[in-house]
Amino acid sequence: MSETEFKYRENVAAILRNARGEILVCERLGVAGAWQFPQGGVDEGETPEQALVREVWEEIGVKAANFTIAERRGPYRYLYGNGRIKRGFHGKVQHYFLCDYTGPDAGINVAMEHPEFQAFRWIQPGEFEIRWLPAMKVDVYSAVLADFFGVKIRATA
Repeated sequence: MSETEFKYRENVAAILRNARGEILVCERLGVAGAWQFPQGGVDEGETPEQALVREVWEEIGVKAANFTIAERRGPYRYLYGNGRIKRGFHGKVQHYFLCDYTGPDAGINVAMEHPEFQAFRWIQPGEFEIRWLPAMKVDVYSAVLADFFGVKIRATA
């Protein structure tokens, strides 16, 4: 299959940054050590910004009043790999948003109605580790962290 034949699901991802310059990472539910940014699909009729607000609320309970978009980059693409197709798509095309978070840590809730995460923590951008990611996301996260913060993510602790 050529690159033009792949179907990508439109997706958004939120990099929340606190006043200390730390970014929020969330640990996948049931997958210890799998840390990532909140992300999700853009529904039909939604703008990426609208999807961002909805996904941040659905995944971590953060209200739109508690963050502002500082920067948007992308699109970034990845394939699921091994010829895998999910809901008719071969991968995702993602828009990343760097958002300044102004709410309290208590305003972040990973125990939502349909939880995707089991924990969250704040890290410096350079502390992100490649080993936290599935192979299909490594190139995107490497590019995102370099583009937004000028850092190379680490391979080990």
